[in-house]
Amino acid sequence: MSEYSPGHTLIETQQLKQEVPGREGPLVILGGIDLQISAGETVAIVGASGSGKTTLLGMLAGLDTPSSGAVLIDGLDLTTMNEERRALVRGEKVGFVFQNFQLLPSLTAVENVMLSLEVRGEADARTKALSWLGRVGLNDRASHYPQQLSGGEQQRVAVARAFASQAPILFADEPTGNLDTETGRKVADLLFELNEAEGTTLVLVTHDDRLAQRCRRQLRMEAGRLNEASV
Repeated sequence: MSEYSPGHTLIETQQLKQEVPGREGPLVILGGIDLQISAGETVAIVGASGSGKTTLLGMLAGLDTPSSGAVLIDGLDLTTMNEERRALVRGEKVGFVFQNFQLLPSLTAVENVMLSLEVRGEADARTKALSWLGRVGLNDRASHYPQQLSGGEQQRVAVARAFASQAPILFADEPTGNLDTETGRKVADLLFELNEAEGTTLVLVTHDDRLAQRCRRQLRMEAGRLNEASV
């Protein structure tokens, strides 16, 4: 369970901006976003393609750096850090579920889950990874490689890997986007069940309004701006 009290601000941005050069001047991807997310919240970021959703998620996770402004994770300003230091913070504070799974093809399911545990220096990483695969219903697929797994199974491995890190924050970028409707529903059910059990702060990007409605808070991106939304 989360070590943070519910009112604790775990994610914060201050005038977060991202601009890229364009033919007619700078193209604004993120236009000065101020955001606070407290421990234990479930937050969906919705919006049209190209509105800046995935860019914002990458900034929050410390995967990308902004043109200006600040991103604070548990009070630590990622924008003042070099990549090595950001990677350390990500390893301690952040789990990530990607739309395209991002499993290493040369590793088995259990070895992919073990990675997040080994980064944290966990003892007996294999036993713990097998336990997490059991929680996502993949006991019998632990020794299979990603190419031997269906899309839904690969995403369940990715979910197990994200939660196994025991990070207080879980980011998910279109976690059901590459799955058929029924498989996507099952993965979403699993994601929310584990999130509730672990007390994680969940921030997800999605085009699926039904998935967004399962979060307690919805934010809409429009032309690089972020607003509270009803979906």
